[in-house]
Amino acid sequence: MNKEQLEKTARALVAGNKGILAADESTGTIKKRFDKIGVESTEENRRAYRELLFTTPGIGQYISGVILYDETIRQVTQSGVSFSRVLSDAGIIPGIKVDAGAKPMESSPNELYTTGLEVLPERLVENRTLGAGFAKWRCVITIGDGLPAVDCLETNAKGLAEYARICQEADIVPIVEPEVLMDGGHTMERCFEVTVETHRILFQALRDAGIFLSGMLLKPNMIVPGEKSGQPASSGQIAEMTVKALRQYVPAEVPGIVFLSGGQSEEDATVNLNAMNAMYKDVPWRLSFSYGRALQASALKAWAGKPENVPVAQAAFLKRARLNSLACAGNYQGEE
Repeated sequence: MNKEQLEKTARALVAGNKGILAADESTGTIKKRFDKIGVESTEENRRAYRELLFTTPGIGQYISGVILYDETIRQVTQSGVSFSRVLSDAGIIPGIKVDAGAKPMESSPNELYTTGLEVLPERLVENRTLGAGFAKWRCVITIGDGLPAVDCLETNAKGLAEYARICQEADIVPIVEPEVLMDGGHTMERCFEVTVETHRILFQALRDAGIFLSGMLLKPNMIVPGEKSGQPASSGQIAEMTVKALRQYVPAEVPGIVFLSGGQSEEDATVNLNAMNAMYKDVPWRLSFSYGRALQASALKAWAGKPENVPVAQAAFLKRARLNSLACAGNYQGEE
């Protein structure tokens, strides 16, 4: 394990008010998004869309890293340049989603655990040759009647810790993503309780596994009410409760927190990130973003699968990246 390199990469991913583009949608997920704009989800259309994003002029000013899907990291531009090379040439670190998705738990069929550890060492060797400098592994925590079960939290925490250990042994920075889902009718207070407990169990597992905390990043949810709760929440409340939750168990050695958008709108994700950075200048971690839909929704709609729409789609993507970069500094002044 090259601790110096791991820490250097982790800090680079959250430096300079930059953040991470999550372009690691599975084939099934991107099909759903393409369906909404009337575009067939062929490999060529997926490749063309990702090329649109990755070749956006000036994107390296605001984006530090891009999480790729297994298909995407193997693809090339129309001119034959690998996507990893395109990103690296723009000063952006390529990354890779390495989990194999989630399956129902035997002990709690309404909850999920993430799979893929068995083949991870071999995958990482190949991913590094393809240009990946960091990786991502996601687990999902559901809030419901009697949920989450302790077994679910412990199983997923151990999986995340083992994933992080394997990554660091391969000199790849692990992004650890324990997402407490905003699905359902739970309150903001319940989201806070579950998130804090998730982090408590997670960081104990990471310590038990000997994880080098300065060479990893945390990708958590923000503290928001369930989408069906009807509970209003201001950006100030979300910022206050999210930072309060992080302060409970996230060690100061972790270089950065790169939030997921978790179903928030583009604007809400930016506003809430900005509120945290404007209100809390004394936290030990950089507060940044690792957004998928919250960076891509406008660009995807503008593109609509038509080559002639690439410039306007790239402009939409660049705008969202720039606004979220401003939010990393607490300087977002609203939509422009």
